[in-house]
Amino acid sequence: MKRFNPETKTFKVFKTLHSGKTLTTAQAKKMGIGNLAAEASRIRQAGYAVYTNSRTAGNGVQVTEYVMGKPSREIVALGYLAKSLGLTVTA
Repeated sequence: MKRFNPETKTFKVFKTLHSGKTLTTAQAKKMGIGNLAAEASRIRQAGYAVYTNSRTAGNGVQVTEYVMGKPSREIVALGYLAKSLGLTVTA
């Protein structure tokens, strides 16, 4: 698994999600992160399972939350299949 530079926005998001907390776009903006989806994508590309969950807030606004979780068996199986076929990921 890739390590992130502690001085980057990606590391801020990773640290928050890895601690078990969820993160919304509004929370990320308070941390100085303008594009949470891009940071989540970078973390996914490093091999971590980051999921998005949509919910409706109390005021009726649609909110997307990001959370780090455990990859499903299907994703793990696809990874092994890709490796057996000789496919690799280049950074």
